[in-house]
Amino acid sequence: MPDVMSSSRLIGVGVGPGDPELVTVKGVNALRAADVVVVPVMDTGERGRAEATVLHYVPEEKVVRVVFALNERTDRARREAAWDAAGERVAELLRGHGTVAFATIGDPNVYSTFTYLAQTIGELVPDVVVETVPGITAMQDLAARSGAVLTEGTEPLTLVPVTAGATVLKEALAGPGTVVAYKFGRQAGEVAEALRETGRLQDAVWGSALGLTEESIRPAAELDGTPLPYLSTLIAPARREGGRGGKL
Repeated sequence: MPDVMSSSRLIGVGVGPGDPELVTVKGVNALRAADVVVVPVMDTGERGRAEATVLHYVPEEKVVRVVFALNERTDRARREAAWDAAGERVAELLRGHGTVAFATIGDPNVYSTFTYLAQTIGELVPDVVVETVPGITAMQDLAARSGAVLTEGTEPLTLVPVTAGATVLKEALAGPGTVVAYKFGRQAGEVAEALRETGRLQDAVWGSALGLTEESIRPAAELDGTPLPYLSTLIAPARREGGRGGKL
């Protein structure tokens, strides 16, 4: 058993948006070097994107599934209890292993489950060393697959989780630069309306299940209000005039 006081490491590894080829070399090395790899699962138990991606690179016996309240937003007590239980489970793994990797879709420092886990573990295992390995985000993958350019020259880039409400998105769309919306599937109708109201509908594109067999990438103009997969991503590019280099 390792000396927890000096050697335990918790590494948040970004494994990208779903396509197993979009895990960095550093990410693969971190997953393979870890003693165990924790993957988050919902209490329904189905295999998530992080787990499916990890299994392309490490054997199943090295993977530990830990239940997280990934979609619990209304019952705070239930969410907190689930976080406490998950934290205790990962802390237990750290006490028995030198290095524990936690696989998260996208990047561990961008709207990630890992942030909350690291905070919890910091209280349970105060001397643990916490590290992260960056991962490719859904907005980068959607930009590549759709041909949308995220930023040019001096343009700002605004990332909005639509779980914060359509008003926040509308305010961002009224401003300059490109706007990216995450987690907007359940509010697809409100998002489409916000795009129309701000004149940003024409060039916008949305995508879901990027890199997977059920991938869907379509112009935002085709949004008809029908709910989309929860982990849908939208890119509304900046208004661009003046030709090449116009924003330099």
